[in-house]
Amino acid sequence: MQDPLVYLNGSMTPLSEARIPVLDRGFIFGDGVYEVIPIYGRKLFRAEHHLARLFRSLAKISIPNPHDKEQWLALIQDVIDAHPADDQMVYIHVTRGVAKRGHAFPKEALTPTVFIMTNPLVLPSAALRASGVPCVSMEDQRWLHCEIKSISLLGNVLAAQNAAEHGVVEAIQFRDGWLTEASSSNVWIVKHGKLMAPPKDNLILEGIRYRLIEELCAAGGIPFEARKIAREEVFAADEVLLSSATKEVLPVVSIDGKTIGNGEPGPIYKQLYEAYQAAKAAQAA
Repeated sequence: MQDPLVYLNGSMTPLSEARIPVLDRGFIFGDGVYEVIPIYGRKLFRAEHHLARLFRSLAKISIPNPHDKEQWLALIQDVIDAHPADDQMVYIHVTRGVAKRGHAFPKEALTPTVFIMTNPLVLPSAALRASGVPCVSMEDQRWLHCEIKSISLLGNVLAAQNAAEHGVVEAIQFRDGWLTEASSSNVWIVKHGKLMAPPKDNLILEGIRYRLIEELCAAGGIPFEARKIAREEVFAADEVLLSSATKEVLPVVSIDGKTIGNGEPGPIYKQLYEAYQAAKAAQAA
């Protein structure tokens, strides 16, 4: 669609006509949160988990939730219905609202700005999945509340740019020698058939796929452990995986030019990817 319809503050409007005041605190300070939900066959995937994370992020920075769950679902459905693609990626953006510029929260009650748009969902190609992807490593230089899905994404933007400048798919980050996450993905390692991931704390965003992959491991008999993972363990892993809404599960075959495992997508990746597709199909049924 050349000019898709989006939702902004109570109205559906063409994207080219959507406007916010320059004093919106999201524009001035990045004072807001966001959420991204994949749509398969015009159905939201794990919507309750995504909305729960949105609600947690709003609460963490004291933005009053402007809608209850059913209202959110109705608004999102309106945006989905306005687009022809069966598979979409819905983006939800909530800021504290408009106020005179000042760093502290305004004393007066504000009306949060709510913006929702969607685009066709583009997943990695079969060829990319078959070959696996290269990554680069870097020091994690972001703030200490990565569990909040904040619209203040400059650290993630710079990490993604680092990956782009190296001609790779992702930048895998380490804080003081410990694995955290990539610029827009959770990171997993496999050793001797066991899947491992960093703990769900303030140093990573708990991706919705994190919980899903835990569930898939339990159902498929894959041992799983959440713990601190040292940098050297990542490079010595049998497999390294990325997960996100747009990547689903994706195998990493090299980091900084160093081969991971045997340099090919491994058996745990293949089992998890097949289980992920089955979970999608089960929801669509």
